[in-house]
Amino acid sequence: MRAIRRFTVRPVLPPALAALGDLAGNLRWSWHPETQDVFAAVDPVLWESTGRDPVTLLGAVGRARLEELAADAGFLERLAEARADLERYLTGERWFQRREAAEGPRAIAYFSPEFGITAVLPQYSGGLGILAGDHLKAASDLGVPITGVGLLYRHGYFEQALSREGWQLETYPVLDPDGLPISLLREQDGSPAQISISLPEGPDLVARIWVASVGRVPLLLLDSDVEGNPEHYRDVTDRLYGGNSEHRLRQELLLGVGGVRALRVHARITGAPAPEVFHTNEGHAGFLGLERIRELTVEEGGPKLDFDTALEVSRASTVFTTHTPVPAGIDRFPRTLVEQYFSEAGATPGVPVERILSLGTEDYHGGDGSVFNMAVMGFRLSQRANGVSLLHGHVSRGMFNGLWPAFDEAEVPIGSITNGVHAPTWVAREVIDLAVAHGADRESDDPDGFLATVDKIPGADIWSVKRQLRERLVEDARRRLARSWEKRGAARAELKWIDSALDPDVLTIGFARRVPSYKRLTLMLRHPDRLKKLLLDPERPVQLVIAGKSHPADDGGKKLIQEMVRFADDPEVRHRIVFLPNYDIAMAQPLYPGCDVWLNNPLRPYEACGTSGMKAALNGGLNLSILDGWWDEWYDGNNGWAIPSADGVDDPDHRDDLESNALYDLIENEIAPRFYDVDAEGVPTRWLEMVRHTLKSLGPKVLATRMVRDYVRQLYTPSAGNARRLNSDYQGAAELAAWKKKVRTGWSGVHVEHVESSGVTDAPEVGDVMSARAFVALGDLSPQDVDVQLVHGRTNSEDELTESIVDSLHLAESYEGGRHRFDGDVVLDHSGSFGYTVRVIPRNDLLTSPAELGVIALP
Repeated sequence: MRAIRRFTVRPVLPPALAALGDLAGNLRWSWHPETQDVFAAVDPVLWESTGRDPVTLLGAVGRARLEELAADAGFLERLAEARADLERYLTGERWFQRREAAEGPRAIAYFSPEFGITAVLPQYSGGLGILAGDHLKAASDLGVPITGVGLLYRHGYFEQALSREGWQLETYPVLDPDGLPISLLREQDGSPAQISISLPEGPDLVARIWVASVGRVPLLLLDSDVEGNPEHYRDVTDRLYGGNSEHRLRQELLLGVGGVRALRVHARITGAPAPEVFHTNEGHAGFLGLERIRELTVEEGGPKLDFDTALEVSRASTVFTTHTPVPAGIDRFPRTLVEQYFSEAGATPGVPVERILSLGTEDYHGGDGSVFNMAVMGFRLSQRANGVSLLHGHVSRGMFNGLWPAFDEAEVPIGSITNGVHAPTWVAREVIDLAVAHGADRESDDPDGFLATVDKIPGADIWSVKRQLRERLVEDARRRLARSWEKRGAARAELKWIDSALDPDVLTIGFARRVPSYKRLTLMLRHPDRLKKLLLDPERPVQLVIAGKSHPADDGGKKLIQEMVRFADDPEVRHRIVFLPNYDIAMAQPLYPGCDVWLNNPLRPYEACGTSGMKAALNGGLNLSILDGWWDEWYDGNNGWAIPSADGVDDPDHRDDLESNALYDLIENEIAPRFYDVDAEGVPTRWLEMVRHTLKSLGPKVLATRMVRDYVRQLYTPSAGNARRLNSDYQGAAELAAWKKKVRTGWSGVHVEHVESSGVTDAPEVGDVMSARAFVALGDLSPQDVDVQLVHGRTNSEDELTESIVDSLHLAESYEGGRHRFDGDVVLDHSGSFGYTVRVIPRNDLLTSPAELGVIALP
C-alpha cells in the first residue's frame, strides 16, 4: 500500500546532547575525521549502516542509547571539544582575513547547477558538481566570504544499477529535504522564506530556500516543490539535467534569476552582506546577469539606470568559468523560447527582450542565428572569464574566437585557472596520520610544509599504508559487487567467487568518471586478448576497478558500459576486473586511495581539466593519462606516465588502435615491472621514488586551496576593485557605457593610413634601433580614446608574426581632420627574422582586455 504523503520526523535530543545537532547540521563533518569519530561513538554499527549520515544516524538511534550517552562524562567531554573546535573553525581568523580582506570582496556569490559536498546530499552528477563542492569547502577553510547558490533536486541525479545483460538502469528515489543535512530559511515570523518568478501564460513560480552549512559557507538551494505551485512548476526541480529544452530553461531561470532573489532574501533575513562579485560556474546560471540588470533598471527603490549603464555595473563584478571543451556541451535554446520566457510578462519585466536576445545570439561566422547560446551570454555578461586548465584556456579561446574576430586567439579575453581538489575530503585518513606521525602539522594550511615530510617517511611505512588502503578498496569493491550481482538476479550461491575477486597485493588501476564517448571507457578493451594477458600475467598481474554513469538519454554511453560489464563478467577474468555501479562520493573515497595507478584516456583535447587523477596523486597514486586537461600542464616525466596521443590521425579507429597499444605497452613494459621490482623487505623502492616525487611535485599544485587563492587574487579581488570604481555612485559605469557607445559608433572612422620606419640599414644588426611612425585617422575619437601599438617579433614563412611583442607608440603631432602621428622606437634584440605592424585598439583604464570591445584597426 502506497503512502499518500511522506515526511521525516526529526529526533529530539536530550539537552546534554544538543551539540550533536549542531555538528550534524554543519557539513564540515564530511571532511573532518574527528567529528566523524564522535558520530561513530554514538553507535558504530548504525553509523556504518546509515552510510555515515549523521542526520539519519540521530534519527535511528534509540532513546535509551541517547540517555546513556547523556550520562556518559567521557562522551560529553569529547562532544564538547568537537563543538568547541567547530566554533573555532567558524569564527577564527583565516587566510582571507589575514591576507586579502583589505582589498578583497566583502562577499562573493558562487552559482552552480550542482554541488558535490557529500554522498548524503546527492545534488551532483559528476566533475562540475564535485569541483563546485570542493570550491566551497576550500573557500571555507581559507575564510573566503562565499555564498553558494544552486537548486535542490527532489530526485538528485539518479541511482545506477545493472540489468542481467549489463545494461544501465536508472532509478530516482525521492529525497525528503527534512531528512537531509539542510534547513529551511525562515522569515522572522517562522514562515518559510520564498522567492517568485513571473512566467508567461501562468501564475508565478514560487520556490523555497534551503540552506546547507558548508563549514563557514552557506549554500542556498532553491526548491520549487511547493504547495500551491502547479504540478509542472513543482517538477522544475525534479532532477538534475533531466527533461526537455523548456524544462531545462525553467531550471536555469530559477537558478539564475531566482538565485539572485534568494541572495537578497537571505541577506535581508540574516544580515549577510550583499555580494560584490558574482561567479557563474558554467553557463547554466547565466540569467543571473539579467536579474541584476532588472534590479538596476526597473526595480522599485532601485537606482533606475539605463540598460547600458546597468550592463557595465553587472559585467564589472561578474566572473564566468567555462568548463566545456566542445560546443555540444553548451546549453543552447531556441530564440523563440527565450523570447517567450523573457517577454514583458516574463521573468525580468522591464528589461527589453531584444537586448536579452542579443546577449545570447551567435552573430559570428559559423554561428546559428536561431539559437540562444548560454555560454555566449555568459561571456557578454562578465568582464572576466576563464577556462579550468592551461590547455582548456587555449581550447576555449579557439572555440569562442568568433566573439572577438579581429583578435588573434592568444588575445581572446579568456584566461585559465586550473582546478584543484579539497584534500581533507579526498585524502585518506591513514595518509594524513602517516605524515603527522613524521612531523607534519595537522592544522597547517601550508601544503609545502605538510608535504615536506614525504622524504622523512621510511619506504616500508608508505608501502604498508598503501597496502592497507588497497585492502580497504578490495573489501568495499567486493561488497558493492555482491550487491550489484544480487540486483542483477544472481542467487547468493552463485557468488562465492566474489570472495576472491581482486587481491590487495596486485597492481591496482582505477578508472572512474562519467561515460560520454570522448572519455573512452572501452579504449582498454580495444584488444581484449592483450588486456586478458595483462590481467592474468602469472608474475606481474594487473587488476582494474572501473565505475561510471552514462546520462540516462545517452544510449551510446550505455552501450560502452554494457561492453565493459560483459567483459568483466567473463569467469576467466572477473577476479581481476570489476565494474562497480552507482559511482558517487561514497565509492570514490576508498577508490582513489586504494589505487596504485589512475587511468585517464580521453580524446585529446576534450578533457577540460579532470580532477580524479589529482585525488589519486594526493593519496600516493601515479597517473597514467593522455596529455590532456591538468595532466598536460603538470606531467613532468617522473610523476607518472603520459600515453602518447595520436593527434592529427583522422581515422578514429586507427587513432584508438594506436593509443590503446601505447597504453598496453606502458603497463606491460614500464608500470608493472616497476611495481613488482621489490627489495629484500618487499618494498618497491623505484616505485616509491615516483610516489615521493608525485607528492612533492603535484601536491601543492592540485589543491583546491591553491585554486581558490588564484580565484581571489586573479579574478575576485580585481572584479571587486573595478566594481567599486563603477558602482560608488554609478557615475563611473555611466561614463564607461557612454564611452563604449562613442567608440563603437565612431570606430568606422579609425584608420591606419601610413606607416614608415627609419634607423636601420639594408643589413640590420642586433642592437640597432628602429624608429617607427604611424599616421592614424581617428575621426571623432581623440588620441586618449585609443592605444596605437607597434606589434613586432619573429615571423614565419607566411610573414605571420610569432612570439610578438606589443609596444605603445606616443602621440607626436596632431593635424586637421582628426589625423595624428604616433612615434616609437624598438631595439632589435635578436637575430633572425623580424617583422612588425601597427594597430589601433580602444583604451580605457576600466577595460580588462584590449579585445573587450572586439574592435581593431590595422594598416
